[in-house]
This record gives sequence, C-alpha cells and structure tokens, in this order.
Amino acid sequence: MSGDESRLEHAKLTPQAELARRLNLLLDVAVAERGKPVTFREVQEELAARGITISRARWFYMKDGTGRLVSDPSVLAAICEIFNVDASYLLDGGTTDLPERIDSQLEFVKSLRAARVKSFAARTLGDVSPETLRAITEYLNKDISRHPEGEQAAAKLRSDEEDEPQNLG
Repeated sequence: MSGDESRLEHAKLTPQAELARRLNLLLDVAVAERGKPVTFREVQEELAARGITISRARWFYMKDGTGRLVSDPSVLAAICEIFNVDASYLLDGGTTDLPERIDSQLEFVKSLRAARVKSFAARTLGDVSPETLRAITEYLNKDISRHPEGEQAAAKLRSDEEDEPQNLG
C-alpha cells in the first residue's frame, strides 16, 4: 500500500485513534522483534528514566484511542525513543509515513499472527467439516508462505509458553 493510500485509509480516524493505531503498531513490532509483548511496567520504567511519568490509565487510553488526546511532545518523543523510531512518527498527527523498520516488520507480524491462528485452529476446530478446515489451512498457508519466519517464531513462542510455569491465581 502506498503512503497516499495509507493516509486516505486512516484519514477518517480521530487523532486519538490514529495515535492508538501507531502505538499499537510499535507494540506489535516489538513483539515480533523480541518475541514477547512490551509491558506497561517496562514502558513506565523507560519513561521514568527519561524523567517522564505516566499512569496506567493514561497509557491505556493512549493505546485504546479513548479519552483526551495525548499531545505532550516530551511524552510522545520519549515513547518514540523507547521504540527506536523518529519522533515525528507520533508527533506529526499521522502525516508521516511509517518508518522503514516498522513497515518492514508489519508483514512479519501478520504472518506470525496467521501462524498462531493456524495452530489455534488445528487444536480447537476438530469438529469442523474437512472442507472448511482445508480452506482455512490453505488460506493461512498461503499467507505464512510469504514469510516462513513467522511460523518459526510462533512455534518458538509456543514452546517458550509451554516451558514457563502458569500463574493462575
């Protein structure tokens, strides 16, 4: 998708929703790069190291696109520093194209998710007709084949999750 198409697609978003979309892209890319989600506590500590405080509620409504628009340049620039992107990515209100690193990781994230969906479907859709299951598998395999490293990363995440003790309570 070209930059012009991307801008048109997201032109209808509120400023809060556009900020949330961009933050969530950064978070998705971080998962793809490091194999686990970035926690609120990590963001909070990184911001604190830069002299900025943020509440859990403020972080939530920034990621969710609800509430007041966070437009404090120091907060937005610090978040960009944490995720190693140019500050204009969050500061310009959505007029800058995606940074190359983010853009290049989006397909990877998509294929990673597809691989996880395939794995989930294989475990839970046992009572679906064979034709439906074949159609789902074929679609996901086509998507995964474009970026096979996504399936490998999903498999690694699954094995890591199986090795970790589960805290249920």
